[in-house]
Amino acid sequence: MARPINEQVVVITGASSGIGRETALELATRGARIGAIARGEAALETLAAEVDRIGGEMLAIPGDVADWPTVERVAAAVVDRFGRIDTWVNNAAVSVYATIDELTVEEIARVTAVNYLGVVHGVKAALPHLRAAGGGTIINVGSALSERAVPIQGAYSAAKHAVKGFTEALRIEMEREGDAIRVVLIEPSSMNTPLFDHARSKMNVRPVPIPPIYEPRVTAQAILHAAEEPVPIIVAGGAGKLLTIVERVNPRLVDWWQLRNDSGAKDQRSDRPDAGQDNLFEPIETSGSATGRFGRTAKGSSVYTDLFELHPARKTAAVAAALVGGLLAVRRIGR
Repeated sequence: MARPINEQVVVITGASSGIGRETALELATRGARIGAIARGEAALETLAAEVDRIGGEMLAIPGDVADWPTVERVAAAVVDRFGRIDTWVNNAAVSVYATIDELTVEEIARVTAVNYLGVVHGVKAALPHLRAAGGGTIINVGSALSERAVPIQGAYSAAKHAVKGFTEALRIEMEREGDAIRVVLIEPSSMNTPLFDHARSKMNVRPVPIPPIYEPRVTAQAILHAAEEPVPIIVAGGAGKLLTIVERVNPRLVDWWQLRNDSGAKDQRSDRPDAGQDNLFEPIETSGSATGRFGRTAKGSSVYTDLFELHPARKTAAVAAALVGGLLAVRRIGR
């Protein structure tokens, strides 16, 4: 059984903005001690100040998760400061909006290094310390795009697919070995975060999240829940779950939707000119924000996630009921 949040030491990568920042603030509110890593030093400083105002305790370490020695050093520094690690959250991510033809090999390698190898580095750094503490939880933040890719985000989608595969293998290995380490995959739907203003764009306009959009607190709350009650997978936002279901039932239907009027690409284009600034290789020095510019249309909660994803038994019962209902409907049609 995991410790209560207020007794935990939690490391979170990509903590300076978006989901990572929102999660750090939620953790501080609940009394957790936090190790935070991100490239943006100014944003980490403002986060540390916010955590301090809440009354929390945080160790902020500037660094790039694509660099293995840095991540290894972060783990050691957190243990040196707080004595152990209970939960490690791999969250850092970057993106490039471009067709695969337009992407350079260097850009694909960079997205892979941060979004996938950053997770690998976090896992490898965390495991020995979690074992030393007698167990704990690893939470990897994937995406709804871990289940189904979209055009214009080929590199991002591929890296998030890799995160899903790596997480599944790790979870089974931990269970096979009888380890007291739980492994969770979080799959957020589109979130209102600054990622869309930080991403590199080759569309000549700024990208936007595919609607519907949720506030990052929806994912942050899923992460906090997983830290106390680890389950294999949590989808944050009902839209992501719908995409997953349709993809499994009829992938060609998703193809049709993406190609119909080119909606798969058009839904990711804004009418705002690209500013020509991104954080792919170097951080954008800002004061940091958990939310992006889509607050007017973003949902503050997800009824589906709250009712089902955070309660596996309830979700299993709902799936069973749906299957029985489907079988009865087929039987009636047959008659």
